[in-house]
Amino acid sequence: MTLQNRFRRIRTLTTGLFCLSLSTLAFAADPQAPQADSIDARSIVEKADQIRFPAEGFQVDIAIATTQTGKAAETRRYRVLSKGNENTVVMVTEPASERGQIILMKGRDLWVFMPDVSQPVRISLAQRLTGQVANGDLARANFAGDYMPKYLRHEAINGENYVVLELNAVDRGVTYQRVVYWVNEKNNWPLKAEFYSLSNRLLKKCRYENYQSMVGKMRPTRMVMEDALKADEQSVLEYSAMKLRDLPDKIFTKDYLKKLD
Repeated sequence: MTLQNRFRRIRTLTTGLFCLSLSTLAFAADPQAPQADSIDARSIVEKADQIRFPAEGFQVDIAIATTQTGKAAETRRYRVLSKGNENTVVMVTEPASERGQIILMKGRDLWVFMPDVSQPVRISLAQRLTGQVANGDLARANFAGDYMPKYLRHEAINGENYVVLELNAVDRGVTYQRVVYWVNEKNNWPLKAEFYSLSNRLLKKCRYENYQSMVGKMRPTRMVMEDALKADEQSVLEYSAMKLRDLPDKIFTKDYLKKLD
């Protein structure tokens, strides 16, 4: 083989390897290409959602106690009816002066019905309901549907291994724009979360506590939400009397709100 032919073969081989490398890099950079971390992260979020609440129609009572320095503690109570992550009704049961107020969620659309107002009023998921609790914290808990999850790291906390995930909102209509979420690697129990604004400001922190058996699974029955800047301001949500219910679709309509009790 002549020297010229050897150079020609080396050049051809080098060009082929270069093209292969470019193809590999392009595939890796393609946002549509499935990534193992993304697939695992989504599965973890879905399983954690199922730990917090049943996938079937259910009812649960929630008491929210809010404490703030210099003010008397305030407790409010709600009854929540939910079906399939996309349909929720939140009814105020205490204080008695606000009984009859109802929030309706359809998808990510929210309305509040007040007895002295003829038509339901449109509200947002991010709007504050009481204390550190936003409307979306009670009305919608579908992290898997509202966020694109990404694996960040593993952490060991009190002898348990946790997966730390970053959840980025699919659009601006969700409750929070970004969430950092700690989930137990062994059993998919949520431990805590940090909630961020559109400008990436830490708004509040949350802890999932007091796991007990409800509707066939161990679930957190207490959620503690703290203001990120004022540690003395917090709201504690206590969940009780959870049960499965057959909830017809007509319940989750604006026309039916007046019939709920």
